[in-house]
Amino acid sequence: MAAIGKTTLDSGWLAARSTEVHLSGTQLTTTQPPSVGPTSPWMEAVVPGTVLATLVKNKVVPDPFYGLENESIIDIADSGREYYTFWFFTTFQCKLSGTQHLDLNFRAINYSAEVYLNGHKKVLPKGMFRRHSLDVTDIVHPDGQNLLAVLVYPPDHPGSIPTEGGQGGDHEIGKDVATQYVEGWDWMCPIRDRNTGIWDEVSISVTGPVKVIDPHLVSSFYDNYKRAYLHATTELENKSTRVAECSLNIQVTTDLEGNFCLIEHLQTQHLSIPAGSRVQYTFPGLFFYKPNLWWPNGMGKQSLYKVSITVDVKGYGESDLWSQLFGFRKIESHIDNTTGGRLFKVNGQPIFIRGGNWILSDGLLRLSKKRYSTDIKFHADMNFNMIRCWGGGLAERPEFYHYCDIYGLLVWQEFWITGDVDGRGVPVSNPNGPLDHDLFLLCARDTVKLLRNHPSLALWVGGNEQIPPDDINKALKQDLRLHPHFESSLNEGGETPVLRDPSQYLDGARIYIQGSMWDGFANGKGDFTDGPYEIQNPEDFFKDDFYKYGFNPEVGSVGMPVSATIRATMPPEGWQIPLFKKVSNYYQEVPNPIWEYHKYIPYSKPGKVHDQILLYGSPKDLNDFCLKAQLVNYIQYRALLEGWTSRMWTKYTGVLIWKTQNPWTGLRGQFYDHLLDQTAGFYGCRCAAEPIHVQLNLATYLLEVVNTTSEELSDIAIEASVWDLEGTCPYYKVHEKLSVPPKSTVPIAEMKYPKSKNPKPVYFLLLKLYRMSDDRIISRNFYWLHLSGGDYKLLEPYRKKTVPLKIISQVFIKGTTNEMHMLVENTSKKPEPKSRTYRNDFATEQGDGDFDVASMHSTHDGADKKHKASWFQKISRHFTKESDGLRVAEINGSDIGVAFFLHFSVHGLKKGHKEGEDTRILPVHYSDNYFSLVPGEAMPIKISFEVPPGVTPRVTLDGWNYHGVHTVH
Repeated sequence: MAAIGKTTLDSGWLAARSTEVHLSGTQLTTTQPPSVGPTSPWMEAVVPGTVLATLVKNKVVPDPFYGLENESIIDIADSGREYYTFWFFTTFQCKLSGTQHLDLNFRAINYSAEVYLNGHKKVLPKGMFRRHSLDVTDIVHPDGQNLLAVLVYPPDHPGSIPTEGGQGGDHEIGKDVATQYVEGWDWMCPIRDRNTGIWDEVSISVTGPVKVIDPHLVSSFYDNYKRAYLHATTELENKSTRVAECSLNIQVTTDLEGNFCLIEHLQTQHLSIPAGSRVQYTFPGLFFYKPNLWWPNGMGKQSLYKVSITVDVKGYGESDLWSQLFGFRKIESHIDNTTGGRLFKVNGQPIFIRGGNWILSDGLLRLSKKRYSTDIKFHADMNFNMIRCWGGGLAERPEFYHYCDIYGLLVWQEFWITGDVDGRGVPVSNPNGPLDHDLFLLCARDTVKLLRNHPSLALWVGGNEQIPPDDINKALKQDLRLHPHFESSLNEGGETPVLRDPSQYLDGARIYIQGSMWDGFANGKGDFTDGPYEIQNPEDFFKDDFYKYGFNPEVGSVGMPVSATIRATMPPEGWQIPLFKKVSNYYQEVPNPIWEYHKYIPYSKPGKVHDQILLYGSPKDLNDFCLKAQLVNYIQYRALLEGWTSRMWTKYTGVLIWKTQNPWTGLRGQFYDHLLDQTAGFYGCRCAAEPIHVQLNLATYLLEVVNTTSEELSDIAIEASVWDLEGTCPYYKVHEKLSVPPKSTVPIAEMKYPKSKNPKPVYFLLLKLYRMSDDRIISRNFYWLHLSGGDYKLLEPYRKKTVPLKIISQVFIKGTTNEMHMLVENTSKKPEPKSRTYRNDFATEQGDGDFDVASMHSTHDGADKKHKASWFQKISRHFTKESDGLRVAEINGSDIGVAFFLHFSVHGLKKGHKEGEDTRILPVHYSDNYFSLVPGEAMPIKISFEVPPGVTPRVTLDGWNYHGVHTVH
C-alpha cells in the first residue's frame, strides 16, 4: 500500500529529439523503453527544465549565455518546430491498494504534450500556465514499476527574430498563452527553443477515495487587528463509486523552538459526499485573538502559521492531506490625493514601496528552491519590500512565493500581456492579444488558485504597459473583484454584515489593476510615462522635475558586473573595454561586439550626462573599468532610492527599479549577475533603502533623516565628518536632540563644507545617525564627493596610499555552511577623540543572527582580550556549530587616510585548478561590502556561504587602495 501524499518526479529523466526516435509512445512505455548509449539519441534530461537546458547539460549545444555562442544555436524559426519537439522519459514505482487512487500531475508544460503511461495515451492541452492532473489509477502496474513518456510540443507561434532584434521579436509569440521574453528584448537574447519543455514540477499523488483540491485561505480583521478570522474553503472530489462519509479536519499550528509546534486551532466537520461527485465545503470561521501578523520586509516579522487540511473517510482512514504556510495580513491600496500615486497599506500601516522588477531566475528555466532562496534573500538584503513579476516573464512558481513569504517581499504579479507584443509595439501586432481568449482566462484562473494563499502576493495586474483585450479585462475584473470586507477599511471597527464567505471567491482579498501604467501607476492613464532607462546625474534624482508621477513602476540604469564575471562568461575578445569617442563636449562609449550582444548600457549619455566612469580617469584595462563601474553603480542606485525617499509621501508613494537581475549574462539593469555575484549597486540600494536612514540630498546638500517605521525617533543625533585625501578631518559637526515623526523624511541642516574656506576638490563624507542615550548607531552612510563642476580624478593617485587594516575573524561551520564574523579596523590612526561613534556599535543587527560587536572592539585600554572573548562567548551561545578559532590578519601600511571601497570575496581552492579558472564561491551573503573606513573606525561584517565538496574556502580583501589579493581567513 502506497503512502498518502505527493512524490516529486525530478530525477532519472531521459530525453531525445522526436525526429530521432522511431518508436511510438506506446512502444516506449511497454516493450521498448529507451536507454542511453553511444548510438542512442537519448540523453539525461533536465526536468523541470527546457529542451535547451537538456541540450546544454549534455554539451550537444554550447552554453547560449557564454560570449556569442547563442548565435551558433539554430533558432526554432529556422529549424522548424519539429527540431525542438522532444520526448521525455522516466520510470517510477507505486503500488496501490484496491481503494487507493493515483494522479499524475504536471504543474506546467510548454506548450502542449502527449503523455504515455504503460502504453496508455493522454493529452495535455495547450497553455504554458496551467496545471494538468491525470487520474491514472486504472493504468498503473500492480507490480509498482511504471513507464512514463511525454512528447512535448513547442508553442504554436514561436515567431522569428528580425535582424534588428526588437522587443519580443516579430511578436508572433503573443498569439499563444506563453512567456513573451523568449523572442528577445532590449535586455535579452532570443531563446532558441522558446522555453519548450516540462518546465515545472512533475509529481504523482496518492489519495484514498476523497481528494482535497485547491483550498483557499483568507484572513479578516476587526477591532484594530485584535480579532481575526481564518476563512477556509476547499473542493473535495469523491473518486469512489459509493457515498463517502468524511471527517474533514483543519489544524493551525505555529512552530516553537526545539522542533515543537503549538496547535492554535483544531476543527473537525462531518459531511457526506455522493459517489463520483465534486463538492465545495466552507469551514466555519476560525477565531484568533491577537494573531501574530505577517509584515513586509522592514516593517516587522514575517509570522507564518501552518494550516493543514485532512480528510478521513469512514471505513478507509486518512484519504488526503494538504498543508500551506499562511500569514495573517491585510493589504489595501488607493490612489493618494497628494501624490496621485497608488499608496499601499499593510495591516493598516502605509508602506513606501522600494523594490524592483523581476523577469525570471534563469532563461533556460533551470528553476530550483536553492536558486529561488538566494534570489529572494538578495532582494531582502537590499532592504526591498516589493518585487514586480513583469508580464513578459512568468507567472512565478510557488517556491518563488514561498521565499517571498519567508523574507517579506510583496509581489506584484502580472498576467501575460505586454505593450510591445500586444498592440503597442513596432510594428503594431496582436491588438486583440492571444488568439484563444478562453485559454488565457483558464490559465489566469488556474494561476490564481495556485498562488492565492501566499501572504506575499499583493496584487494582480493585467499586463505590462498594456491592458488585456476588453473581454479578458472585463472577465478578470469580475473574477478578481474584491469581497466587500476588503473594499475599504470601514469594517475594522465592528463586525461585517452577513456576507458570502471571502474564501468562496476566486481571490477576493487583493486588488486587480488592469495595467502597469494605469490607476495610480505612472500617469495612471496608460501613457508611456515610466522610465527613464539610462545613466543619470546622481543629483538629478533629487530635483523637482525629475519624475512627475507618484509611483514609477519602471526606472532603470546601468549594471556592469565585476571583471571576474566578464572573464567567466566571455572569451578574451570580450574582455576589451569600450572605446571612448568624443562627441562635442561628451564621450560616447563604443562597446565590443560581445558586450553589444549582451545588451551593455553605457555610463554616459552624450548631451545630458558626462561619462560617469571617466570622472575617475580613463580606465586602463578590464579590472580598472569594472572597478570604476562599481563606484558608479553604488552612487547611481543609492542616489535613485535616496532621491525618491527624499520625497516620500510629498511627491512619491513608491518606485520599482528596472531591473534587479537578468535571467542570463546580460550587462544592464542588475544588482547581481547571473552567476550570483553582487555589484556595488546592490550595496548602494541596501544602504539607501534601510528603514531608518540618514542621507545627503545631492541637490540641496541638506542632511535628511528618513523614518519609514511607525514609531517616532527621539533623542537622536547626526554626526557629520568630512575627511580629505590626506587623512585629516577638516569638518566635523554634530546635530543633537533630534526627533523625527513616523513615516516621514525630515531635513535637518545643510552640510556646509563645500561653502567653507578652501574646500578640497575631492573629499569623503561620513554620516552617522545614532541614539544619544548609548551612542549606538541607527544608520551609517559614506559618500565620496567632488565640488560642483569637478570630478574624481584625484582619487587615482590616492590608490597608492597604503592604509593599515586589522581584521579579527572567526568562522562557525555547520555542515557545508560557513558563517564568518569579522571586525575590520582602520588602524592608521587612533579614533578622533571627539567622535563617540567610531566603534560602529549598531543598534540593530547587521545581517541575520545575533551579531553584537560592541564588546569585541579594541578599546585602546588594554582590555582587548577580555572584550573579544566575551563577544565570541556571546555568539557561541547562539550557534551550535564547530568553530575554527579566532584569527587576526593585518594589512600593513604607513599612510593615514580612508580605507576606500573595501570589497570581500570568497574563493575555493581545489586540486586540479586550471590557470585563469574562476575560483569564486557563489553565492555569498555579506552584511555589507564595497564599504569604506575612516581613520580609527571599525566595522562589523558577517559573511555566509555554502562550501562545495572538495573545496577549501579562502576569504580575500581588495579595495581602491588595496591591490592584489589579501587573504584574511
